[in-house]
Amino acid sequence: MKILVVGGAGYIGSVCAELLLDEGHTVSIFDNLSEGHRRAVDARAEFIEGDLASIEAIRAALASLQPEAVMHFAASALVAESMTNPSKYFRNNISNGLNLLDAIIAAGIKRLVFSSTCAIFGPPERVPIDETLPKCPINPYGESKLAFEKILRWYGEIHGLRFVSLRYFNAAGASERFGEEHRIETHLIPNVLKVALGQKPHVEIYGADYETPDGTCIRDYIHILDLARAHIMALQAPSSEFYNLGTGGGTSVREVIESCRKITGHKIPVVEKPRRLGDPARLIAASEKIQRELGWRPKFQSIDAIIKSAWSWHQKFPNGYGD
Repeated sequence: MKILVVGGAGYIGSVCAELLLDEGHTVSIFDNLSEGHRRAVDARAEFIEGDLASIEAIRAALASLQPEAVMHFAASALVAESMTNPSKYFRNNISNGLNLLDAIIAAGIKRLVFSSTCAIFGPPERVPIDETLPKCPINPYGESKLAFEKILRWYGEIHGLRFVSLRYFNAAGASERFGEEHRIETHLIPNVLKVALGQKPHVEIYGADYETPDGTCIRDYIHILDLARAHIMALQAPSSEFYNLGTGGGTSVREVIESCRKITGHKIPVVEKPRRLGDPARLIAASEKIQRELGWRPKFQSIDAIIKSAWSWHQKFPNGYGD
């Protein structure tokens, strides 16, 4: 297929583009490089630097490329920032997303895969989180993604757009070539590995008094390769659908740090800090629905395997993409 990956210079989009190319698809990437990196663009893909804030830019790209499907990864995705600058999140994740949708409809494209988030659920009534739970986001980031999901449903009903929305929590790990580098790094695993690389003096644990076995938060870490495969499989979904993605298990903050110590051979000092506002004790996503309907299965179940791939990439690229 001919596929346009919007946000394909970012962490998840770059690995998804890589796997698409490996499978023989023709891939183009549209990215404004505000969060992505030019060096994260696979050399086999055509690259267009553009911004979804300009509907003319995305319309021109679609007219030129004439893709059969679009994957949408472009978003602002920092929960804390969304609490201080909600306008940025509603503009980028909703308004700019609408520009993309309108351009897709105008170009006659009928297939879209959307990278969503389990943050749409807010603090869950139970874990693991399945698709039937109430959607009660507690920050503008989650609210913006939920709003876009609702818009997708109406575009599907009115315009015949066939979409799949994939919701997940903690993408982690790396492929051989592409890994995780954010200009503002809030994710646990890369921050722990920065300590092992000598780039940070210690790692912070925010809250050690949760009702969990070791007192720290438990999260669902999903390997970036498993995540990319889910997006690719979603292209073949027979109808529009929403899927939660997870490994079915969870790993605590202390367990992540201990795994990093074992794999890197570094001590990795820890500083305990107070809880952050709005951090639930456990967040684990259920993925039975996508396993049943699309046949997706996570290949990487252990946190060690995920961290090993991330550490390998960070050792090869200690300064990330360097741009």
